[in-house]
Amino acid sequence: MKFIVIIPTYNEAENLPHLVSALFLIPLEIKILVIDDNSPDGTGDIADKLVSINPGKLQVIHRPAKSGLRSAYLQGFNQAFLERADAIVQMDADLSHDPACLIDMAKSLTTCQVVFGSRYAKGGRVDVNWSIWRKALSAWGNFYSRTLLGLPIQDVTTGYRMWRADALMGMPLARVRSNGYVFLVEMAYLAHRLHYKFGEIPIYFADRRFGRSKMSFRIQLEAALRIWQLPWIYRDLSAR
Repeated sequence: MKFIVIIPTYNEAENLPHLVSALFLIPLEIKILVIDDNSPDGTGDIADKLVSINPGKLQVIHRPAKSGLRSAYLQGFNQAFLERADAIVQMDADLSHDPACLIDMAKSLTTCQVVFGSRYAKGGRVDVNWSIWRKALSAWGNFYSRTLLGLPIQDVTTGYRMWRADALMGMPLARVRSNGYVFLVEMAYLAHRLHYKFGEIPIYFADRRFGRSKMSFRIQLEAALRIWQLPWIYRDLSAR
C-alpha cells in the first residue's frame, strides 16, 4: 500500500527533521506531505531542505498564513487523492505521535475504514509528566465529546489517524466546517454517521519536546460549542 502522511506545521523547526527521519525508518511505502503555514521560525525552509535530501519521498505545500487545521488537512487530503494514495495518515509534527505505531495501524486498516492511535484504549497512556489537572482536562474533553455524540471509540480527540483513501473520498468533506481540534471530532462523527468501521491502536502520547502548544482558550470554546451542533448538521445522514 502507498501511505501518504500529512503533517501540518507552524513553528516546528526543531521537531520536523526528527519526525521525518523516524518516519522513513518505518518499513512501509511512505510519502510525507508537509503543509506549512508560513512559519516564522523557518519550518518551511527546513522542509524544503528535507525535500532535497529525500527526493520523491517528501513534498511541501507552502501557505501564505496560518489558516487552521481544517483547511490544512482538507488540502492535504485532496493532494493525496491526486497522488492515488491507498491510505492517508494524520499526525502531529511535535513528536507526540510515535511513528512506530503506524505498523499496527496499517495491519488494523485491513478490516476498518479508519484507525485511531488511542491514548484511552486499553494499553494507551498520556505523558507521565503531565500534571493531574492536564490529565483530567484531556480525559474530560474526550469523555464529553464521546458521550454527547455517542461515538463507539475511546479516543475521539486524537490527532493520530490512518484512513483508507477510498473511505475519505466517500465523505462529504466540503461540509466540514470546524477549524480547531474539534475538526478531529467532527471528522470522527461524520465517519460514524456513515457507518464506517473504526479500529483503535493504543499509543503512548508523549508531550512535545520543543516549541509551544497551539491550544488556546478560543480553540477550546469552539470545540465545546461546536460539538452540540454536529447532530443537527449531519441529521440527514442518520438514516444511512
